[in-house]
Amino acid sequence: MSDSETNAQNLPELLEKLRDPAFIPGARVVERTFAELTTLRIGGAPAAVVACSEPSSLASVVSLLDANSIPLLVLGGGSNLVIGEGDEVSELVVVWAVDSASEISIDAETGVVRAFAGVNFDQLVAATVEAGLSGLECLSGIPGSVGATPVQNVGAYGAEVSQVLRRVQLFERGAVGAGAGDAGSGAAADLQWVSPESLDLSYRYSNLKFTQRAVVTAVEFQLGTDGLSVPLRFGELARKLGVAEEDARAGNADARRPVAQVREAVLELRAGKGMVLNPDDHDTWSAGSFFTNPIVEGEEVRNAVIAAVREKCGEEKANSIPVFSAGRGGAAEDDAVKNRAAENPAVKSANVDSEPANAGVERFKFSAAWLIDNAGFSKGYAVPGHESAALSSKHTLALTNRGSATSADIIALARSVRNGVHDAFGVTLEPEPVWIGARLD
Repeated sequence: MSDSETNAQNLPELLEKLRDPAFIPGARVVERTFAELTTLRIGGAPAAVVACSEPSSLASVVSLLDANSIPLLVLGGGSNLVIGEGDEVSELVVVWAVDSASEISIDAETGVVRAFAGVNFDQLVAATVEAGLSGLECLSGIPGSVGATPVQNVGAYGAEVSQVLRRVQLFERGAVGAGAGDAGSGAAADLQWVSPESLDLSYRYSNLKFTQRAVVTAVEFQLGTDGLSVPLRFGELARKLGVAEEDARAGNADARRPVAQVREAVLELRAGKGMVLNPDDHDTWSAGSFFTNPIVEGEEVRNAVIAAVREKCGEEKANSIPVFSAGRGGAAEDDAVKNRAAENPAVKSANVDSEPANAGVERFKFSAAWLIDNAGFSKGYAVPGHESAALSSKHTLALTNRGSATSADIIALARSVRNGVHDAFGVTLEPEPVWIGARLD
């Protein structure tokens, strides 16, 4: 008998235990499909779903399943996932960190905020803004759970979680012995707080992403207490709130605004792009921004991209293409890029067809949305034969489910856009979501 067959036989007994509320307090078995659990609303049915409402229950359930060699996926808001429909999906047990408003702690005097991994992230942002705390306001409207934010270093409008991250509570998988796992108890003692520095945080990346070594059970932030936002450097948001261009560039005190005002503006901007969840709007049935903004290494490569833009789109476009310095690379950052490719088969190790640059070479960031638009992809674009998936009618960086899409439809669309941008400008876009039971290549 194979290991998978043995695991399948063990699972009904484990699920029966988990249906007893006293077995692991805060854990319960529920009926859900991946289409119900993810914002892209695709994917088959898992073997089971166990909902957990606190750090100890989340850790205990993961420990129990690991000790019995049951394949699992820890899931929060499901906002950054592409899920397939095959056997790899149907054999998974989902450990679902569910929203629990009681698992939020806000100290308005010190600015320290703590939340369980399953807490809805935007609800946490709203609570911090209401308390007059600053640091998360630019991240308003981002779907998903608190636990996902350090994993992918969530960011928007010039702000990133890494800027306000104080500590992350982890359950290291494999840290609990088989005896503890079989009993479904004691895992809370193995929760540990780690510093942001230990996570190798960079653009939309941490060393937790694409790996299964640890589960985020809670997150702690250090926010500002003066009620004013961080300096607004992002052009679109800065302009909407009347920040002068020179103040935005300098990032000085005149580029700050009241946090409630910033949150309102961000929500309006995101809603205009279909980036605020609405069950009645298919433009919001997405995994968020599907491709990361590509970072290229060295002036020569940057200039090659601009030259390709000039050839395809003309001088005016080449002179106005948005491109920003992304700092200088180093050995550690180059290793992080390579690790991302090794950990996730859907990710390529280079954004441009060139060898990795030497340490210290300046990096440049291009806008993925701009490249998609100017490669000839319009809002609402769909691949013939796969029309159930299309680019959002509001924003070409979002790949959307028009109501009945499958993973095959999303893959066809992603390939078409990625290949089209590469053919036009020589840049290979990297997908941001995590892929389960589906592959882009």
